[in-house]
Amino acid sequence: MGLFLFSPGDDPGPDFGALLRRQDPGPSPLLAGSPDPLTVRHGTTVAALRYLDGVIMAGDRRATEGNTIAHRAMEKVFPADCHSAVAIAGAAGPAIEMVKLFQTQLEHYEKVEGVALSLEGKANQLGQMVREHLPMAMQGLVVVPLFAGFDLRREEGRIFTYDVTGGHYEEADHAATGSGGRDARTTIKLGWQPAMSRDAAIDLVVKALYNAADEDSATGGPDIIRGIYPVVATVTADGYERVEEVEVAERFGRMVEQGFGGGGSR
Repeated sequence: MGLFLFSPGDDPGPDFGALLRRQDPGPSPLLAGSPDPLTVRHGTTVAALRYLDGVIMAGDRRATEGNTIAHRAMEKVFPADCHSAVAIAGAAGPAIEMVKLFQTQLEHYEKVEGVALSLEGKANQLGQMVREHLPMAMQGLVVVPLFAGFDLRREEGRIFTYDVTGGHYEEADHAATGSGGRDARTTIKLGWQPAMSRDAAIDLVVKALYNAADEDSATGGPDIIRGIYPVVATVTADGYERVEEVEVAERFGRMVEQGFGGGGSR
């Protein structure tokens, strides 16, 4: 695909997805292909919760193909832009493509319009991408993202969940999705409190992923032998920031020392 050129009167518009369809009316990259679902890599459990300064998002690192572990260190949490993050669960390949297109769409809109989308606008854009993916979801290649960010207008963190039809719903305080989402949600629900500190919020989301891994074989827990730990990131008024893996490892270590869980790798 060559470089697109536009005349002064041919406005490319702020919608990057629509621009792609206009230049190349063929199948969307999110709709192309239909691999055997038994050989598709799936990413699982991701979670998000609000705390005093914004939101925290985290995801385990395991990807599975059927009953086998396909990847032990997959990334499932990504910055969408400076003040938002997206996490993926479901078919890994289409999910990562969706994230890349979403990141490009937000950057394209800001460059064309000269202003960033509102957080609700970003949630709407992601919902449209999930809706476009519905034909693949009906074939078993389901992608269900989790979106969160810091709303600069409201000066607070906000979380949005999605269904396979593209419907998106704002969650009050916390959310989790993926095969271990139920267990992660239960842990967060029992431990969440309003205006939690950063340290308390990270400890809670780490504990939630540990509990999910303890009950769900598709969710990877801390792998002390290989040095693999969940991805944890914060989004505040200062922007997206990934928590250092050393800090996450230390928190898991303290958790084990305090008698929570049995340690080791899962």
